[in-house]
Amino acid sequence: MSDLPPVVQCGPSADGPYWLLEGETVGFDVGCSTDVVLPGSAFSFPDLPEGASYDPSTSTFTWTTGLSDGAVYDLEIVEDTYGETGVVRIGVADAFMDPANVPVVDPAAYTHEYGLPVVHLNNNDELNNDYYTAATLVHDGHLYTAESKLRGASSLGYPKNNYTLKFEKEDKFSDDFGDDGLVERRKLVLTSTFDDNSYIRQRLAFEMWNRLDPEHIQVRAYNVILFRDGAYHGLYVLGDHIDGYLMEDHDLWQDGNLYKARSHDANFANTNNGGSPKSTLHDGLTKSEGIPPEGEPGAFDDLDELVDFVANSNQQTFVAELDSRIDQRDYEDWFIFASAISASDSGAKNSYHYHNPAEGKWRCVPWDFNESFGQDWRTLRVGADQPFSDYFNRNFLFERIYSDPLLGSALMDRYDTVLTSQYALDDLLALIDTWTAENHPSALRDESRWSGEYQTYGGWNWRDDFLTHEQEVEYVKTWLTERWLFLGA
Repeated sequence: MSDLPPVVQCGPSADGPYWLLEGETVGFDVGCSTDVVLPGSAFSFPDLPEGASYDPSTSTFTWTTGLSDGAVYDLEIVEDTYGETGVVRIGVADAFMDPANVPVVDPAAYTHEYGLPVVHLNNNDELNNDYYTAATLVHDGHLYTAESKLRGASSLGYPKNNYTLKFEKEDKFSDDFGDDGLVERRKLVLTSTFDDNSYIRQRLAFEMWNRLDPEHIQVRAYNVILFRDGAYHGLYVLGDHIDGYLMEDHDLWQDGNLYKARSHDANFANTNNGGSPKSTLHDGLTKSEGIPPEGEPGAFDDLDELVDFVANSNQQTFVAELDSRIDQRDYEDWFIFASAISASDSGAKNSYHYHNPAEGKWRCVPWDFNESFGQDWRTLRVGADQPFSDYFNRNFLFERIYSDPLLGSALMDRYDTVLTSQYALDDLLALIDTWTAENHPSALRDESRWSGEYQTYGGWNWRDDFLTHEQEVEYVKTWLTERWLFLGA
């Protein structure tokens, strides 16, 4: 018996996929994907959607969709001459802005929207940010029993919230979208794009962190569409949740100590962000996971020891012992990464720090990048000329490394190398163009839903320089170009 694949004679095809809005018309020709030419009568569609037609005299498929047709249709094309079949995908997006729209879509059939994955989240109880409540989530036709809660600090006031999702051990979330698939995940984060109408800041930041070093704790993230309780809710970033499960995925002990820096007092110094003496060396940080838990004696012992070392060791001891205590590449790259994209709010706070007290070095993961690429956390414009000294003032660990002649020189040499390799400007601009093209129809839909509330939101409604989505993308690209010029790239 031959293991060779069957010879394709015709390979019935209609190209595609085709993405459109409810109420719009799709039309295409049907034929062979090979050089074979067959009459239209050789092809048929066994399961035409209601209202669709195929004209064998012209080999043409036509369908004017209705306001209840939102779904993804994988239509079989049957070819009679050689007995072959093909499939054409048609995705019909929910016309949520149409007053006559039928607002309910079938989560099992509405799997993608303009090519992006769709997540359908339904909550049985009112959401809060203190504890999880029961939920169901449908993705790519699969029903997950899950839990969810609100997440964030200032963003809790957004009308378009952030969410943490928790899945059962026996049924973890999996998706293989693009190159950044999230496979076998227990926890995920749905990050709002309400404060970023470029729709790429968070995703681009995580990608740049990942590119710095494959040995970093990688944070996967990509754009999805969220339907919440049956209604369109917008364009989001779906990404990894920083927790013990993710540490285990990177061959670290799942039950190690994990701390989150929540304020600028988490600065590795003896004094807080305002210059006053700290009440504890771990001021500004909370303990997310590990034993003993926060509130019990000794919960912060290893973290206090690290901060004490950074804040109080003499320079000789600091240089001699630094690499044995921390993953030095992690922490130096944190400075390079945050300062390059002007993520000032993530230069001390908005970071995670992991440690296995029994063995291993401290690891870090930066987090939360609504302040980056030319805007602050309130969306106000930020110039491309932010100096390095801003990060030394925020983070004493950065200052100590930079101020040492040998460590500082090696750090800045690596900085220069990164700007022309992992962070080559042309590559980053091309990536922005790729993702913007991928997101474009979905970004415009989100903009039509949320732009009014975005511009009138109390956190920044005094601004008079709002940009459209397309203008904001160009702003990010221009800012990035100017920033790299300022950095000497």
